[in-house]
Amino acid sequence: MTETKFDPFTRDIIQQSVVAIGDEMFVAMRKTAMSAVIYEVLDMGTAITTASGELAASGAGIPSFVCVMDKAVQRIIALHGSDNIHPGDVFITNDPDYGGVTHLNDVALILPVFAGQQLVAWTGNIAHWNDIGGMDRGSMSTRATGIHQEGLRLPAVKLFDRGTVNQVLIEVIKCNSRLPDFLEGDMWAGIAAARLGERRILELVAKYSAEAFLHAMDDFLDYGEAQTRRGLAALSKGRQILEEPQDNGDVWKISVEITDDAFIVDLREAPDQKDGPYNLSRDGALIASQLALKAATSPQTACNGGSFRPLQLLTRRGSIFDPVEGAAHGFYFETRARLLDMILQSLARRGGDKLPAGGFASICGTVIGGHHPGHGRYFTMVEPQIGGWGAAAFRDGLNAQFSSGHGETFTCPAEIHEVRHGMVVEKLTLNCAEAGFGQFTGGRGIVAEYRVKASGAFMTVGYSRSVVPPWGLHGGAEGSTNYTEIVRHNGTTERHAIATAVPIAEGELVRIVTGVGGGWGRPEDRDPARVRADLRDGLITPEIAATVYRLTPPAA
Repeated sequence: MTETKFDPFTRDIIQQSVVAIGDEMFVAMRKTAMSAVIYEVLDMGTAITTASGELAASGAGIPSFVCVMDKAVQRIIALHGSDNIHPGDVFITNDPDYGGVTHLNDVALILPVFAGQQLVAWTGNIAHWNDIGGMDRGSMSTRATGIHQEGLRLPAVKLFDRGTVNQVLIEVIKCNSRLPDFLEGDMWAGIAAARLGERRILELVAKYSAEAFLHAMDDFLDYGEAQTRRGLAALSKGRQILEEPQDNGDVWKISVEITDDAFIVDLREAPDQKDGPYNLSRDGALIASQLALKAATSPQTACNGGSFRPLQLLTRRGSIFDPVEGAAHGFYFETRARLLDMILQSLARRGGDKLPAGGFASICGTVIGGHHPGHGRYFTMVEPQIGGWGAAAFRDGLNAQFSSGHGETFTCPAEIHEVRHGMVVEKLTLNCAEAGFGQFTGGRGIVAEYRVKASGAFMTVGYSRSVVPPWGLHGGAEGSTNYTEIVRHNGTTERHAIATAVPIAEGELVRIVTGVGGGWGRPEDRDPARVRADLRDGLITPEIAATVYRLTPPAA
């Protein structure tokens, strides 16, 4: 090998090329997927890992999905052994106990990359599949008490063995889905994306050599670690204990300790695992901790396995953050969202002004299904919602954004709802609830109204922060809660936050309301010009301007 292959310019080219490959995989998957939850909502993630399973490039998509990939690869290696991993293999997993991390709807497709006979990397992706079987349509049931009720478990098995497809396995997977055509299309999109990543990595290796490629990956991980440690050194040291009530009445207690060389998250006092689908795998709890560490130390720099080396996670087996095998995980995402929010709150309450107040902090997963009014075909719409983020020390909170940790996901365009889901979008506006007041105000959530035209329609939802509102900082007021409503034909309104397969008659209305974020600072310190602007824009009433912000006269 020549000396030039290790020069910093070549090293940087390889490293940035790997990042670009992850992005290209994402684009390929988006353009070829069948389901709107993937190609419109972007409920997916792509990544590349090292040969040993460390995250090499974070790719694109939901951050908490990207961070699944290294854990899935490491589990595959542990289960199969290096002697049973070959060129042409493609592994599939969706089970939290077999590297799937999340819930059964999220299916990971993972491919080892060999340069000759040398394993140099892994490519992979994970995406939400609309239906993977189970006791309820959409495979997400608040009634599930064990994972076997939630759908088909895929325990990190080979979908391709040395290039030969396991067609029997594909037929079994399709047979267990209520939407087999969409499932198969999404599956091949994921395989194509992983193979594209493999091809691009082998082009890099052919150009610069396997040795140069591996050297660049090792250096990249060291760089990620160095950036985190630089940010860690600037954080206030010590141990912070935080207790917070949850919507179901439980009280969670966590501690976050920051030392000169470690970021320690202690979850050992968490409640016991639940009979319902609100458990989070230990790997999922690790991801929440990783996202908080990244946000607090080096949010603007590269993210890879090295970024998380200072992190230590302490859990108790049998708790909601480390459940034993067989536990239900269908609505894990709300437990993870609550955990991430608690860690960030612990950091924010240490003092300083780096972190904002609490946001709506829920995925607000919404599933609506039925038979399309135009052609009668069964569909399932899966949509996370956007909401208000908390205010910061220098600005109002962001309006109508995806939840922290859920990446750049989106709500479906009205045209997609009306064509693919047979619904009429009657309203989409900001939520002007009287909440989140402060020197800087919390960001606004949304109010969306869907007129359901399908026959045999149903709604399944899993919203947290439906009882306990987002927290304010430094005198800022709390935000508002998340919930849904069904407006019946007789004019009555039903409110839901956690529900499964609620029947919806043809022509009835679903209203989605997401929260306003918490405020920062005392309301009376808000710039009067901002208060007047809020009045002009209809975000507050004259009464609020007078009583909360003390603007006189209120209509000025």
